[in-house]
Amino acid sequence: MDLTPQLLLAAYCQGIFPMAHEDGEIYWYDPQPRAIIPLNGFHMPRSLARTVKKRPFTIRANHDFEGVIRACADPGRGLTWISEQIVTAYIELHRLGFAHSVEAWQNGRLVGGLYGVAVGGLFAGESMFHHERDASKVALVHLVRTLRRGGFRLLDIQFMTDHLAQFGAIEIPRALYKSRLRHALQVEARFEEAG
Repeated sequence: MDLTPQLLLAAYCQGIFPMAHEDGEIYWYDPQPRAIIPLNGFHMPRSLARTVKKRPFTIRANHDFEGVIRACADPGRGLTWISEQIVTAYIELHRLGFAHSVEAWQNGRLVGGLYGVAVGGLFAGESMFHHERDASKVALVHLVRTLRRGGFRLLDIQFMTDHLAQFGAIEIPRALYKSRLRHALQVEARFEEAG
C-alpha cells in the first residue's frame, strides 16, 4: 500500500496513524487509551526550565526536516518503526506543508529535535531524538509555545511513556480523543517558526 499524502491526512483526520513493523509492513494504529499533552497543562520540570533559560541551543523550525526524521529513524537508537517508506511519505507531507520539525542546533550541528503532522488545530507528534542532553526536551518546549501561539487545540502523542509523563501528558479514552479531534480539525491553526 502506498502511503500517499491523501491517505495519511485522511487517516490522521480519523485518529489513525501508521507504523512499520520489523517485516517492513505498515500497520495502522488507533490506541485505546490515547495519550495527549494538554497545551494548557504542559509541565516544564525545574531543571529543564533552567536549561531553557541558558539557551544552549539555537531552535529552528522546518530547517532540516529530513535530517530530523532520519535521526529519529536511526536503527542505532534501537528498534524503530520509521521505515524508509515512512521517511519518504513524511518528507512529501512536509513538502506539502503538513509535516513539521522543531530542531535544536549547536555549533552548526543538528543535535536534537522532533517532527509531527499538523491538520487544522491538531498536531500529531511522531518522534523525537537527541544527540546532546536535553536537546529534544528543549525542542518540545518550543513546540508547545509554537502550537499555543498558532491556535492549535490538540497535541497528540499517541502512546504514554514515562519520558512524556513528566511534561503533563495524560491518557484519555479513545471516544474522548475522537471528540477532541473533531473539534480541533475545525480550527484554522498556523504552524510558524519556533522561537
